[in-house]
Amino acid sequence: MQKTLYIVRHGQTDLNKQGIVQGRGMDTNLNEEGRLQASLFYKAYHHIPFDKIYISTLKRTQQSIQSFIDFGIPYEKLSGLDELAWGIHEGQPSTPETKAAFFKLMRDWTSGRLDSKFEKGESPNEVKHRQLQALETIMSHPEEKNVLICMHGRAMRLLLCLLTNKPLIEMDNFPHQNLVLYKVTYDGSRFEIADFNNAIHLKIH
Repeated sequence: MQKTLYIVRHGQTDLNKQGIVQGRGMDTNLNEEGRLQASLFYKAYHHIPFDKIYISTLKRTQQSIQSFIDFGIPYEKLSGLDELAWGIHEGQPSTPETKAAFFKLMRDWTSGRLDSKFEKGESPNEVKHRQLQALETIMSHPEEKNVLICMHGRAMRLLLCLLTNKPLIEMDNFPHQNLVLYKVTYDGSRFEIADFNNAIHLKIH
């Protein structure tokens, strides 16, 4: 079975613009810039014969690829593609105290403490568990050769670790911005990144 996954992060929201963490518990809309990014991505990739679209349960992912859905491509929502839950810090303004808390959490994760999480939040290991379920669903359809996946920044980093068989502590090796593309091919035995952090489609000529 061969398959190509086109994995994108959702377009910009107002909280993205303000540098405020959203997470799984914030169901925000795209802003004007995010809608423009969605339009540019559709213009660049509408020629790809996508067999299926998979999105998270949060509306910012559907809004980002709505044009493909309107074109008639079938889609499915998978909670396994939702963003990591940041718990009590979701939607909160950035302060010296919250910045310190995030820095400590990131340090935990990169040092291998992958069960660490904020109160009412999720750990990377918990996200990995639900991502494996989502991946099982996506890969259980050999007839779907070209698949578009729209998800979230931190979750996307974790999924790329899973696909490329990297430890989750290497998640920050996968940079991203809003509506950036990672193209991942599957040859029947292994995944390989064919396009890394591609944002060419977002440049207005």
